[in-house]
Amino acid sequence: MRRGCARPACSEAATVTLSYGYESATVWLEPLTPEGHPMTHDLCDRHAARTVPPRGWELVDLRQVPATMAS
Repeated sequence: MRRGCARPACSEAATVTLSYGYESATVWLEPLTPEGHPMTHDLCDRHAARTVPPRGWELVDLRQVPATMAS
């Protein structure tokens, strides 16, 4: 079954999983996990690209391949 974006009124397919850690003040974006979990949020590409962490938090995008590895 296709998982949809968690953003209200968005009917796009989810492609990214967002998770967060309060103790480390970190938000992670990673490729869509095989199964959904109540403590994560599945997002479409458009909403993942617009994700901004709370002030003072770090956003870690695990979907990106470092430039040195892409060559």
